[in-house]
Amino acid sequence: MAEHRECNFCGSEIPPGTGTMYVKKDGTILFFCSRKCYKNMIELKRVPRKVRWTQRYKVEKSSRLKILERDAEKLKAQRELKKSEKARRKRLMDEKKEADNAAEEANADSEEAEEE
Repeated sequence: MAEHRECNFCGSEIPPGTGTMYVKKDGTILFFCSRKCYKNMIELKRVPRKVRWTQRYKVEKSSRLKILERDAEKLKAQRELKKSEKARRKRLMDEKKEADNAAEEANADSEEAEEE
């Protein structure tokens, strides 16, 4: 039974009997499905995460999107919390003003009563 290999650049499966095997000077073996993948990695020294048509790019992009969505949810929760806190503070200030106004009216009434 032949081994199924995966392209070291794009991540696609290489059918048995096809593709290119490249051995680096340090003994690392790289498998490529096409000349396009070989050229991008070895000759042009491109990083698979940054080339749009590779599977690694797609995985990286999906993980970045998940992180962005999670951060957006956290930000939304923080905004709602700030909004509710602001409303609570305003309500407390209004209650305090009403209490102060009631106290002033009571003082004014008592002063009027004393004058009479």
